Amino acid sequence: MSEKRGNFVRLAESRVNRAIKDIRLIGNLSNKSNYSYEEADVNKIIRALTSELNDLKLTFGKKGGGSSSEFKL
Repeated sequence: MSEKRGNFVRLAESRVNRAIKDIRLIGNLSNKSNYSYEEADVNKIIRALTSELNDLKLTFGKKGGGSSSEFKL
């Protein structure tokens, strides 16, 4: 495996797994016994995340892929 490919795989796996973990932590905010929020707050969070994901898709020039619990190349 070339050095560039190895760096890409190492960084992509680390960064995507960190993003998945952080998205799950955002989901923890849905616990109404611990937090108070309005539907507008939820919509704003989802719009921001969706917008970033759409930008990422455009950057890579693809329509997206499947989902799994842990990202691996």
